[in-house]
Amino acid sequence: MKIYIIDDDITVVKMLENIIEDNDLGTVCGYELDGNKGLAEIATLEPDIVLVDLLMPERDGISLAKEFKDKNDKPSFIMISQVSSKSMISKAYLEGIDFFINKPINVIEVSTVIRNITEKINYRKTLNNIQNLIYKDSSSTNVVNIPSETRIKKIQLILNRLGMSGEKGEKEILAICNYLIVNNRNMSDLNIKDLCKQLSPNSSNMEQRIRRAVSKGLTNLAHLGIEDYMNDIFIMYSNSLFNFEDVKAQMDRIRGKNKFGGKINIKKFIDGLIVNS
Repeated sequence: MKIYIIDDDITVVKMLENIIEDNDLGTVCGYELDGNKGLAEIATLEPDIVLVDLLMPERDGISLAKEFKDKNDKPSFIMISQVSSKSMISKAYLEGIDFFINKPINVIEVSTVIRNITEKINYRKTLNNIQNLIYKDSSSTNVVNIPSETRIKKIQLILNRLGMSGEKGEKEILAICNYLIVNNRNMSDLNIKDLCKQLSPNSSNMEQRIRRAVSKGLTNLAHLGIEDYMNDIFIMYSNSLFNFEDVKAQMDRIRGKNKFGGKINIKKFIDGLIVNS
């Protein structure tokens, strides 16, 4: 992984460089103490991961990440911050930040977060490579084969982390994921209703069970965020399986601040499970 660092404190930069190199977390392709200059270098160097300080004098980390929010090939942003304000952290997630690292810098936390991000990037690249191979030559017999059983077990683990194990709809979600993995498909070019019709004689009930299970997962994740905004499970899945705006809306509803909760997006949820599997 190519990693770029932006922090106005050279001591922090060197500390992060040492952690990355000593723990074989990737290659530091550059660093910058100024946010504006760092923005230009990111576009040139095209790193996979950017470690960026939240509070910098010229350009803060949130506005920097916002520049790349809607780009398909954007790097993954890890925010370095002493700030514990929930509103500030919420704003950062909404603008495209993937993970947070707290100051003072902790070797274990840095290593864990970068490895988590790296794993997600690698899965995404693998999925894209498979799709490109299929679209390039649909008649080719040279197919990349990733064991579906292993990936389904990982998906079961994710559902367990979200408190969805045993819920009605869990088996249906696993069935859809297995179908997508075996057939090298994703939800972007499929309709959930049509997919349920292929997999069940009672498609409307299947879809309803899936929606209820995903709603349960959203609520459970929102509770985790209320208890601890820096919870590893909350950080990992609040953006990859749901839209963070909906997670925050669900949190506000639980707190009694909002009459309406977050909406669920089944396509995003299932594609997120596939990418994380």
